[in-house]
Amino acid sequence: MRGILAGWPVWTSYVVITLLVALLTALLHPFGLAFDLVNIALIYLFPVLLSAVYWGLRPAFYAAVLGVLAFDFFFVPPVVSFTISDLRYLVSFGVYLSVAALTASLAARLKRQLLLSRQREAHTAALYELSRQMSAISDVKTLLDNVAKHISRIVGAEAAFFLPDERGVLAFAQASPASGSSAAADWGRGDAERVIAKRVYENGEPAGIGTAVLGESQGYYMPLRSEDRAFGVMALRLGERRSAIPAEQLRLIEALRDLTAGALARVKLAEEAKIAQLSAESEKLRTAILDSVSHELRTPLAAMIGSATSLIEGDRLFSSEDRMELLATIRDGALRMNRLADNLLSMARLESGMLKLRKDWCDAEDLIGVALAQVQDFRQQRTIRVHVPEDVPMVLGDEVLLEQMLVNVLSNAIKYSPDRSEIVLTVRAEEDAVSLSVADRGSGLPEQEYARIFDKFYRAESSGQATGTGLGLAICKGIAELHGGTISAKPNVPHGTVVTVVLPLDRRNEPVPIPSGKGTNEHEQQ
Repeated sequence: MRGILAGWPVWTSYVVITLLVALLTALLHPFGLAFDLVNIALIYLFPVLLSAVYWGLRPAFYAAVLGVLAFDFFFVPPVVSFTISDLRYLVSFGVYLSVAALTASLAARLKRQLLLSRQREAHTAALYELSRQMSAISDVKTLLDNVAKHISRIVGAEAAFFLPDERGVLAFAQASPASGSSAAADWGRGDAERVIAKRVYENGEPAGIGTAVLGESQGYYMPLRSEDRAFGVMALRLGERRSAIPAEQLRLIEALRDLTAGALARVKLAEEAKIAQLSAESEKLRTAILDSVSHELRTPLAAMIGSATSLIEGDRLFSSEDRMELLATIRDGALRMNRLADNLLSMARLESGMLKLRKDWCDAEDLIGVALAQVQDFRQQRTIRVHVPEDVPMVLGDEVLLEQMLVNVLSNAIKYSPDRSEIVLTVRAEEDAVSLSVADRGSGLPEQEYARIFDKFYRAESSGQATGTGLGLAICKGIAELHGGTISAKPNVPHGTVVTVVLPLDRRNEPVPIPSGKGTNEHEQQ
C-alpha cells in the first residue's frame, strides 16, 4: 500500500487529498452540531499527516489549507459561508495551520530520515557483499570486473580503471560494460581520460565533476591509494551531471574506492610475496643443484684425472693388474657421472611436463633383469635376492622409465647398506596392482624422515658420508605417479629400509602369460 501511494504521480496526490477532505466533510457534516469544533479540526489533521508521510511537504500544506477552508465553510458559524462571525476563530485557524505545518514538517523529516536510513542500509549491505566477494578474489581482472558491476548497480555509473603497467606507465585496464550509445561504451579509452587519470595518479587528488580541477569533464576521477601507495585510478561517468556530487553518494563512492584500493593492495602484495617466494625457492634450488652437482662431479672427475694421469706419466711403473684397476676407476667415475646426468635430465623432463609415456606391456622379470645388469658394476660384495611369483601379470607402462625407476631404487639400497649384506627384491601380484619392494639391511632412517626422502635434493641427516644429489628417489616418485602408481618407504625390521612401488594393472587386452610350470622363481646375484 505504501509503495503504491508513494509511486503515484504528483498531481494524483492533490486529487486524492481533495477527495479525502471532501469525504471527511461529507461524513462529519451531519454530526457537526453534536461534535465539538475542536475535535472536528483535529480530524482534519489526518489528511495532512497522510500527505506528509506519502507525498511530501507541499501536498501536506495543500491538505492543511483545504482542511481549514472546508472547516470554515461547513462548520464555523455562519455555515456554508467563508464569513467569520467570531474573530477568535481567526486565532484558531492560525493555530490549526501552525500545528498542521509543524506536523507535516516533522512527518516529512521522519520520512526523509527513514528513506536515508534504508538507503544507507542498502549501501552498507552492498559494500559488505562486495567486500566479502573481494576477499575470495586473487586476480586483478576479475576483481576490477566485479567492482565495475557493483558500481553500475549501486551508483548507476560506468566505471573505468587505470593501472600502471610493468614499466610503471599508467594505462587503461578495464571498464564496466556500458549500456547505451557507442560513445558511452568507449568512455575511458580516449586520450583525454588517460591524461586526466595520469594527473590524478601523479598528484594523488580527485579531479573532474564537483572538484576545482577539470570540473567540466564528463567523469569523476579518484586515486586508488592504500598505505601511502598508489595502485591506480578509478574513474566514474555520472551521466550528464555537471553539478557537485551529493554528499551521501560521494561517501558511497569513496567507500567503494577504498574497498577497491584495499583489495588491489592485497592482490598486488600477494603477487609480490609469491614472486619473492618463487625467487627464494629458485635460489635455494639453484644453490642445492650447484652444491650437489659440483660435489658429485668433482669426486669422480678427480679419480678419473688421477687415474688417467698415472697411466700417462707412469706407464712403465704399473703392472697389467694395476692398469686394469686404474681403468676400472676411470670407468666407474664415468658411469657415476653418466647416472648423474641421466638423473638431472630426467628431473628436468619431469618438472617441465615434457616426459611422455610410451606405454607397452612390460614383464616384471624382464624389468628386473635389465635393472640388475645395470647395477652389477657397482653393487660390490652385496647379495641381491629376487622373489618373483609364478604368472605375474603384465604391467602397461614405459619400459625404459620403469627400468630407470628400479635402477634408482636398487642403487639407493646398495648405497645405504653395508658391504656383504643382503638386498631382497620381492614382486607381489595383487587384485588390481603389482607391487615391487626392495628391502636393505642398512642403518635405516628416523620415522619422520621416510615421508621426505622422495623430495628433490633432500638428504637425510643419517646418510653420513654417502654421496648423492637427492634426485634418485624423487625421480622414482615422478615415474610412479606418471604410471598412476605410488611409491613409499618404511623401516625394515629389525633394521634397514623397505621401498615399495605399486603399479596399477590394466586388465583390458592384457597378454596371457605363458605358464612356466614351476613355483615361485627365486634367484640371487652374489
